[in-house]
Amino acid sequence: SIYIQTLPLLLPQYSQQQSSNTPSIPQQSPSTLIKLIHLKVDCKVTSRFSHNVITSRAVNRANVSKEAFFDVELPKTAFITNFTMVIDGVTYPGTIKEKEAAQQQYQQAVSRGQTAGLVKASGRKMEKFSVSVNIAAASKVTFELIYEELLKRHFGKYELFLKVNPKQLVNQFEIEANIFEPQGISSLEAEGSFITNDLLPVIHKSFSGKKGHVSFKPTIDQQRSCVDCPTTLLNGDFVITYDVNRESPGDLQIVNGYFVHFFAPKNISHLPKNIVFIIDVSISMSGRKLQQVTKALLKILEDIKEDDYLNFVLFGDDVHKWKDTLIKATPENLDEASRYVQQIDIAGWTNLNGGLMAGIEMLNEAHKNRSLPERSASLIIMLTDGRPTKVILSNVRNAIQGKYPLYNLGFGYDLDYGSLEKMAAENNGLARRIYEDSDSALQLQGFYDEVANPLLTEVELKYPENVISDLTQNHFKHYYDGSELVVAGRITDNDLNSITAEVKAHGAEDDLTFTEQSDMEETAKALEEQQHIFGDYMERLWAYLTIQQLLEKRNAAKGEEKANLTAKALEMSLKYKFVTPLTSMIVTKPEDNEDKAALADKPLEVTSRIPSIHLALVDGDPHFIIDVPLKEDALCFNINDDPGIVLNLIRDPATGIIVNGQLVGDKQSSNDASPHNTFIGRLGILNTQLNMTLEITPEKITLQIGRKPINFTWFDEVTLRHPNLTLKIIREKSLEISMGDGVKFEVVLHQVWRKHATYGDFLGFYIIDGHKMSEHTHGLLGQFFHPIDFSILEVHPGSDPKKPDATMIVKNNQLTVTRGWQKDYTDDPKHGRNVPCWFIHNNGEGLIDGAHTDYVVSSLL
Repeated sequence: SIYIQTLPLLLPQYSQQQSSNTPSIPQQSPSTLIKLIHLKVDCKVTSRFSHNVITSRAVNRANVSKEAFFDVELPKTAFITNFTMVIDGVTYPGTIKEKEAAQQQYQQAVSRGQTAGLVKASGRKMEKFSVSVNIAAASKVTFELIYEELLKRHFGKYELFLKVNPKQLVNQFEIEANIFEPQGISSLEAEGSFITNDLLPVIHKSFSGKKGHVSFKPTIDQQRSCVDCPTTLLNGDFVITYDVNRESPGDLQIVNGYFVHFFAPKNISHLPKNIVFIIDVSISMSGRKLQQVTKALLKILEDIKEDDYLNFVLFGDDVHKWKDTLIKATPENLDEASRYVQQIDIAGWTNLNGGLMAGIEMLNEAHKNRSLPERSASLIIMLTDGRPTKVILSNVRNAIQGKYPLYNLGFGYDLDYGSLEKMAAENNGLARRIYEDSDSALQLQGFYDEVANPLLTEVELKYPENVISDLTQNHFKHYYDGSELVVAGRITDNDLNSITAEVKAHGAEDDLTFTEQSDMEETAKALEEQQHIFGDYMERLWAYLTIQQLLEKRNAAKGEEKANLTAKALEMSLKYKFVTPLTSMIVTKPEDNEDKAALADKPLEVTSRIPSIHLALVDGDPHFIIDVPLKEDALCFNINDDPGIVLNLIRDPATGIIVNGQLVGDKQSSNDASPHNTFIGRLGILNTQLNMTLEITPEKITLQIGRKPINFTWFDEVTLRHPNLTLKIIREKSLEISMGDGVKFEVVLHQVWRKHATYGDFLGFYIIDGHKMSEHTHGLLGQFFHPIDFSILEVHPGSDPKKPDATMIVKNNQLTVTRGWQKDYTDDPKHGRNVPCWFIHNNGEGLIDGAHTDYVVSSLL
């Protein structure tokens, strides 16, 4: 089957594929294709909490069965809550389970035949939900997807962001949004990037008092890209923005034993801000990255106010400060700052720790010496494409000590975004990925604009302790103009008639206190007025916010605290049926007279260009694992040969990259002629274009560029940057090797107890990225850089009841294979994680080109 790569965004796309059990036929006419006859996106927003239902119906007008694909993109901040398919009157629901249990059920389905994962990250703001199902001739299918999210306020507006691309003309197409806000709606706008002048009158929007309504319902003729064209022009963003009346600083709402407090005061004087920009100027930031950073900083300097204080810290090989301390943003100083920014240039390797420590110490000293305004907001903005270690995270946490927020902007993909996110969360800030694109400068400037106007510091929202429980975050370092603070909780006193909230904060001139009171009966009457409330929305809003914050705290926690946070977030995710990073949704779908399962996960923000299963790897004794993305599955095999043998893993004559691995035996191998386990004991990596060799053993790492060797041990913690080469040693754990943009390997160190009677230390080798390797790449692993396909037939019980056998057709060979698991140790070098795969016996015979002995070479380098 051919998978359609051009996918829709928020709205479903229907493509069709002839099922694999029917013969190939010529292209069908449009009248015989799967036709989308109805599509509606129904959004109900109550008190910023959005409940979105996407319903679509399609019919197979072909005279053979067809594969219908339902593809949707939804915001990354949203949680899926339900999905169902109705086929010929039979409903197939989705079931949300704990992730591990769902994975086990899913893998059992995988062992019986092909299935597909459903939810993946897609673009900057969105995640992709995708499911396919085989539809018989003349049959109909209805899909329904539900997701929920809390809309955040940015620049004075709430945004409901939809992406539209149905890929065909739809008989009945409709987007409808009903909004209810007890504070009253002050503005409401709706626009689409694809909207033409002819379509403008089709957008209907209105608001009055507490209610707002938006609808977009084009006819088939209005959807056409031109008169009589069979194609649609509906392709792009559809965005609804609104704000509410703010007669008081906040709004306290109570429904069915839960409350939410929205706090966004206006008419408050701006605080001066003290800002330190910490900028990565290492080699990896060269080219367009640094150009975009310079462009953004120059624009930011134009917007900085005269009562602000600022400074720049640059880090590459060394750390350079523009000034010794923060200075006031006078016109003269800003002119000098602009000249300094224009002269920023690349300066060697990455001293991330030095840059951070210099910036934090500078701010600490300025506060200690009282050289900054007493009533001001201090913050640090760091921009890097680097990878902070655990030591750096600890150093930063100890240096800042919670005094001011740290905002981490991660540039591009080749970085450890998870660690940047954790560092920011530990220091009252947040992380944001800056996408390496033509608008990178606008992304940087956009983030700065969000924090450019602090109004309050040390904001604490207090509630009666004896009647409130399960409170979400209620203390915030800063409140910025155009944003909103949200706190939710449970009310434990059923006889309570009213609740009072007290907010204390530091302002530009005085310490401020705000008081908000809500009467339960009045709130209940106000909410009864509207028609659009969906069930227990206030409780779900509280649960959504609580789970989000538990997951954020979990990211920064460890040990028992992390386990407790995980357990609580998991319990709530299951109770409220949210697909979160801790849960998955199993969707059972009919295929060929039997039910098959598909899995929906909440994808995590990727930390780098690393697939869920690495491109290819060798680890253990030695196990080779090959990712097959087309099948969303993996193949594995072992190589059994004598200790001392050197195997070629990768050879690419175009890039000059060669990787060889030498086998070592266990401690008994030399004393006993019987078969024993072997492992990768030494690795040799060559790059002839860089005149570089790298020899890696469990004891040391030797790099040679030209004539001079550089030696490291596994006790070192170092990042070494050289033009087109980066080495990063993570102490006693792993070595990352990057050669330019597009070739990246990781070596994992396995250390065994010295007195172990059988085993010694060994290495694992992982291909993380190889998209710049040429089509001539070969080797035991290198040959799998080229696409590979296979078919699984006749799954049947094997000698192990837990591991079924099957017949595999691959490279025109028919093989007997076994379903099993091998270990990936990149995240957990001690225990690893299981990677399900089809195991090819006899040293990979039939899968690898030739015999395994063809890959034996004479020496490591």
